Amino acid sequence: MPNDTSSHAPVLRAIPREQHTISRKDISPNALRVLYRLREGGHEAYLVGGAVRDLLAGGHPKDFDIATGATPEEVRALFRNCRLIGRRFRLAHVVFGREIIEVATFRANVDDGSGDRETHEGGRLLRDNVYGTVEDDAVRRDFTANALYYTIEDFSVRDYVGGFEDVQNRVLKLIGDPETRYREDPVRMLRAVRLAAKLDFDIDPATAAPIRALAPLLSEAAPARLFEECLKMFLSGHAAASFEGLERHGLLPALLPEAAAAMKANRSGALRAVVLEGLRGTDARVASDEPVSPAFLFALLLWPAYCRTLMTLQAQDVPPADAQRRAADRVTVHELQAVALPRRFSVPMQEIWLLQSRFGLRQRKRVMRMLAHPRFRAAFDFLQVRQAGSDEHADDIAFWREAQLDPDMAIAHTPAGDDDDAARTPRRRRRRPTTASAG
Repeated sequence: MPNDTSSHAPVLRAIPREQHTISRKDISPNALRVLYRLREGGHEAYLVGGAVRDLLAGGHPKDFDIATGATPEEVRALFRNCRLIGRRFRLAHVVFGREIIEVATFRANVDDGSGDRETHEGGRLLRDNVYGTVEDDAVRRDFTANALYYTIEDFSVRDYVGGFEDVQNRVLKLIGDPETRYREDPVRMLRAVRLAAKLDFDIDPATAAPIRALAPLLSEAAPARLFEECLKMFLSGHAAASFEGLERHGLLPALLPEAAAAMKANRSGALRAVVLEGLRGTDARVASDEPVSPAFLFALLLWPAYCRTLMTLQAQDVPPADAQRRAADRVTVHELQAVALPRRFSVPMQEIWLLQSRFGLRQRKRVMRMLAHPRFRAAFDFLQVRQAGSDEHADDIAFWREAQLDPDMAIAHTPAGDDDDAARTPRRRRRRPTTASAG
């Protein structure tokens, strides 16, 4: 089926139960409950989007979204545990404890003059609440793989834009004209890279072609939205592949401008090697169900920018401690113009950077103070990642690994002369207690 569905009427292809792999046992019971209630209320309703795509591709969806002919108000009338959210895209959230089933009304890809569809003069979509049919809804979705509808009516998958075949072929393809769709929402470029990395799909050549030229449009996206997209991209188990995808399609300079420039200027490739090593480690932690931190992630992603800025300040004879703090502040402020990194993450990110210079200090008091620092473990993990760019950290890593097990033994193994606290700190004299004279 041609990809440009904007000029072709959608054609329904129903894939019967025996020809696909989706089973109700793999679907959230709460999502099924919402589907059945909507059907009983006389409304058309389908499981849609990423859940259908992932189930067909052999994955395990975390979220189950529903598309329906019911308006948000009609959905709320059916569910006491429902709240309506959004202005740009009005949605219904049906809440079951910690699980939220998102229910969206079928949307049309036209402006009906009501003011419920609004676009920026550059083509960016500002508001999209014109309702339509399931056929309309399929055409206005971003990728063909996301425009698949599973129905409990006969347990078939309904495909209007060729998405079923694209999932089988593991190809990510935009619906409609790629440049127009990216101008409607520039974040779709990041989504293309992220989904291709997550699903191990190839991006269709026509879908990939405009990305590099349109990458600067990301500056129009809300920085808070880009932060959320970064978390999805880098903390979901496919960080390294996503990073390489951003490089391949020219998106890295738009998302991490100073870090991208620093890596480009670094001829040895050491800075890039550190970033990739850290992202692979993050992927391994996600795979092992270990916690991952946005602070550590951004310390990693912005490390090249910090190193380059620090070198510039040091070349200007700024004292080391001042240079480190100024570099950390400068990189953070500049990145905030692109990605809204909350302070609760930017502060520990900077601490991870600033602690790196203290790993070369072996004096007893400094060692004990360092081990007690709340950010020590993250900073030490970061030091180990830095070894991917240089072997010069091997001694420090060995020392601090031993220090965590037995600090006294590690300090005892330090060559004489390193423990100079006693030499530099004068010994405080004890004053003898005075005795009162008798009589």
